[in-house]
Amino acid sequence: MRALRAEDPEELGGHRLLARLGAGGMGVVYLARSADGTPVALKVIRAEYAADPAFRARFRREVRLATGLTGRWVVAVTAADTEAREPWLATAFVPGPSLAEAVDGLGPLPPESVVVLGARLARALGELHAVDLVHRDVKPGNILLVPDGPRLIDFGIAKGAGATALTAPDAVIGTPGYLSPEQARTHGGKVGPASDLFSLGCVLAYAATGRRPFGTGDAPVVLYRTVHEPPDRTGLAQLPPPLRAVIDGCLAKDPALRPTAAEVHSAMAHDDPPEEGPAPGTGWLPPAVLRLIAERSARALDPPPRTAGPIAPEQPNTLTAQGFSRRRVLTIGGSAAAVLAASGTAASVLLARGHLPTTGARRDIPTHTIALHADLTGTQKTLGKAQERGALLAVTAHNARANVSYRLGLSSYDDGGDAARARDTARRVLATRSVSAVIGPTTTAGARAAAPLYAAASMPVVLVSVDDGTAGLSTTTLRTLCVTRASDSSQTLPLLSYLTRTRPTHRTAVVQDRAAGETAVDITRNLVETPPSDGTITVHQVAAESTDFGPAVAHALATRPQAVVYAGTSPGRAAACARALAAAHFTGAVAGFEPVMRGAFLTAAGQAAEGWVFEAPYTQAQSVGTPAAKAFTAAYRARFGAAPGRWSAEAYDAVGLIARALDALGTTTTIEPAQVAEGLFHLAYDGLAKPIRFVQGTTHTMALENTAFLYQASGGVFRFLGRYDQARAVKT
Repeated sequence: MRALRAEDPEELGGHRLLARLGAGGMGVVYLARSADGTPVALKVIRAEYAADPAFRARFRREVRLATGLTGRWVVAVTAADTEAREPWLATAFVPGPSLAEAVDGLGPLPPESVVVLGARLARALGELHAVDLVHRDVKPGNILLVPDGPRLIDFGIAKGAGATALTAPDAVIGTPGYLSPEQARTHGGKVGPASDLFSLGCVLAYAATGRRPFGTGDAPVVLYRTVHEPPDRTGLAQLPPPLRAVIDGCLAKDPALRPTAAEVHSAMAHDDPPEEGPAPGTGWLPPAVLRLIAERSARALDPPPRTAGPIAPEQPNTLTAQGFSRRRVLTIGGSAAAVLAASGTAASVLLARGHLPTTGARRDIPTHTIALHADLTGTQKTLGKAQERGALLAVTAHNARANVSYRLGLSSYDDGGDAARARDTARRVLATRSVSAVIGPTTTAGARAAAPLYAAASMPVVLVSVDDGTAGLSTTTLRTLCVTRASDSSQTLPLLSYLTRTRPTHRTAVVQDRAAGETAVDITRNLVETPPSDGTITVHQVAAESTDFGPAVAHALATRPQAVVYAGTSPGRAAACARALAAAHFTGAVAGFEPVMRGAFLTAAGQAAEGWVFEAPYTQAQSVGTPAAKAFTAAYRARFGAAPGRWSAEAYDAVGLIARALDALGTTTTIEPAQVAEGLFHLAYDGLAKPIRFVQGTTHTMALENTAFLYQASGGVFRFLGRYDQARAVKT
C-alpha cells in the first residue's frame, strides 16, 4: 500500500480514495471507500488503453460478466463506469494474498488446505460453466486466499463456451504454465469448460508442491511442454490418493478425459467444511497465511497520508512474456483485486515471517506480547471469540504502521469458562516471560478465579466485559486490575439521562421483578433515590413465582406514568411485562436493562417489544458513524466474514490502551508488566468505542462519564442509538 500522490483524485464515482494498492502499465488500483464506508479496490484504466476500441470492449465485457456473478467464491464488480475517459471498476476489497504470493513466499499449502481450495474453486467454476461461461485464465495469481475460502477473480477474458476471443488473431489467451493444450493450439479460439479444469489441475499441483507442473522459462518453451510433454509430478506421489487422482485427471491432455467441475467438487467435498451458512472459520489455512491476511486487513485501517511532493515511480505489477515473435500472450489484468494481490508482496511476506521492514540501520525491534485469556470453547465462546478478533485487529493494525518502535504479539489462552481451568490458565500465562499484559478473562467465573493470581504477580489484567463488582473483585486491593467497562452499579445512569434529557419524564413507574433478586432491588433503590427529571417514582412488584404481570402493570398505569422501567434481568419475564403494557395500550416510554437484550425477548414479546429502550455497557461499532468505527467494521467483515461481535470494539481499545502505556515507557530497556500496569491508570485514551479515563487515587476505577450506550427494540432488532449522553429522542 502506497500513499496517494498529489495528482491522484480525492474522489471517483462516489468513492473516497485512501491509498494506492498497485500500479501497472494499464492503470492504477486504489484502496477506496464507498459512500456507506465499505472498503473497495478501485481500478482506473489509463486513457491511452481506453482509446483502443478492442480494449474498451473487453473492459465492458469484464464489467458485465463480473457484475452478474453471485457465487460465494468469486469477487464481483460493485460499481463501474465503462464509458469514462479513464474507465474504472470497483470490487469488494479482498485483503488476502494471491495463491501465488502465499506459495512463493511461504511454501506449499498442506494437503488438507489444497482439498478445500480445490473443492471451492471447482464450485466456482461449476457455477460459471452452468451459465455457459469459461474463465480461461485460472492461475494462482487470480486466486485470493481469505479465512472463509478462496476467491476467484479476473474475468477480463472469460467468454461463452466455444466463443472466440475479442483480440488479435495471433494472441494466446491465458497464462503459459496454466493454460490448457487446446488454448495453446487454437491461438485463442474455441475452448470449453474442460480447459478451466486443466488449469485447475495445474493450480492444485502448484499449491500442493510449490512447483509449476510445466516448469518455468520462456513462454514458448512452457507452451511446448504443455502441449507435448507430461507434467512434472515431483511431490505429487506424497499427496493423499483422492487429491492426487483429481490432479492427474485434470492434467489429461485430452479434454474428454478430464473430470467436470462437479466431479472434482464431489471428489473433494467430503473433506471440505460446509459452504452454506456462516463463514466456516480460519481452520483451512496455515497460520502464516492467516497472519499475512491480518496484516493486509490492518493496513486498510491505517492508510498512509497523501504524498505532496515527488515520489519514486512505482514498478508495474505486470507479467511480461519474452521470446515471442509473431505470437503474443495476452494476460489482461482485468480485476482490481488481481492487482491488489500483486502489490506489496515482499513486505507482506516479511511480516508473515515475523520480520518488519524498516528503513535505516535499525532492524531488530522488541516484541511485547499481550495474552488474551478467554472462554473460546465454552458456553460464552461467542463473546470470547469476538474479543479475540477485536484484539487481533488492533495488534495487526499496530504492527502494520510505518516506523513502529516495537511489535505487538497476541497469544490466546482458552479456559472454557471454567474457574479451575481459569486458575491453571493464569499460571500458564504467568510462566510465559514474554507476556507484558493480559486482556480478560471474558467470563465472571474466570475473572473471579484468575484476577487475584495476576494481581499477586503484578501482571496488568484488563477486564473488558466482566463487571468487577459482580465478580466480587476490587480495584482497590487488586492493584493491577484495570476495568474498562461501566459497572453494573451504575447501570441506571444511562436510563436516568435518557428519561431526563432526551425524553423528559416527571412521573415514572418501576415494575420490580422479584425474580431478579438483589439486582432488581438495587435498580429500584437507585431510581427512587434519583428519579428522572427529579420527578416522582412509584414501585410495583411482581413475585418471583408469578408469571402474570397484568396486576402490577395495571397498578403502575393507574399512577398515570409517562415512562415505565422494567427492573429485572429475564428476557422472557420482560416480554410478559411488555405484552401486559401493550394490552393496556400504554404509549409512553418503556425502558429496561442489558440482560434483557436477547433474541428471546424480541421473539416472546413480538410487536409489544417495539420502542423499548435499553442501556448497555458496550457499543455497536457497525452503527457508529466515525471514520475509525467504519474502518474497524470493514476490516472485521473482511477478516472474519461477519459484523463485529459484542465487546469486539472494546477489546480493540484494550490493546490500544496497553500500547499507549508501552509507548510512554519507551523501548530501550526491558519493560516489566508492573510498569505497564502503573502506566495504564494515568492515561487518557480516546478509544474506538468510548473515552477511557481513570479516577486518580487509590481506587483505580474508571471515570463513568460517557461510557455506556442506548439501544432500542425496533423492527425485530436492537437498534443502536449511540452513547447515552449523545442519544436523541426516538419515536415509539
